[in-house]
Amino acid sequence: MSTDPELPPAPWSRSRPRRVPSKAPLTQDAIIETALAILDAEGLDGISMRRIAERLETGPASLYQHIADKEELLEQLLDRVLGEVELPAPDPDDWQTPLKQMLRELRSVLAAHRDLAYVTLGRVPTGPNGLRGAETLLAIMRAGGVPSPIAAYAVDSLALFVGSVVYEEAIQVQRMGDTGAEAEYFEGIRRYFAALPAERFPTLVAMVDDLTRHGDHEDERFEFALDVQIRGIAALMAERER
Repeated sequence: MSTDPELPPAPWSRSRPRRVPSKAPLTQDAIIETALAILDAEGLDGISMRRIAERLETGPASLYQHIADKEELLEQLLDRVLGEVELPAPDPDDWQTPLKQMLRELRSVLAAHRDLAYVTLGRVPTGPNGLRGAETLLAIMRAGGVPSPIAAYAVDSLALFVGSVVYEEAIQVQRMGDTGAEAEYFEGIRRYFAALPAERFPTLVAMVDDLTRHGDHEDERFEFALDVQIRGIAALMAERER
């Protein structure tokens, strides 16, 4: 039997050349999806170009042919996740309902990906999904008659509000883990506030139970702040119309 690698196997040979599976080509999408898997498992601290390269069985230098640096990676990762947000249609007869719907959806999507909400802070969305989201928020308000200057400020403050809330919730999960630890933490805060000298802090002591609500009240707290934001926009609109 010939062992010459340039010759095909003889017809009577039982050996067959072993096919080595070809590696999937490296793409920007593959890099982002790998980063997303690391994020969902470990959070932002687990993401590095080296970790991603290891997962993709390549060298970090190969990644830089598709992603300029970690800053761009985070921008692309955020935009990938923002693509999960369902965008409601503007309604000229009711701008508040779809606006609240979209902000609730944004909160839910960001919260599903650990501490990714941190990436929303201090950045202006420039990716296609971020731009579609901003366009939708603005279109909802403008269709409802919100003046352009108010809508421009509102789109920024609303995004900041949701991102900050979700990031704070992610920090609490990282610090305290399960809900039992969270309940214990807030119970400790409640006891501390209740033990404050009432003559110095009469309002804090009197409101201790309301101030230290937690757990199931997170949604209630979000809805309260969301309502304050939307009613504030409506109040500013009314002032403009006088």
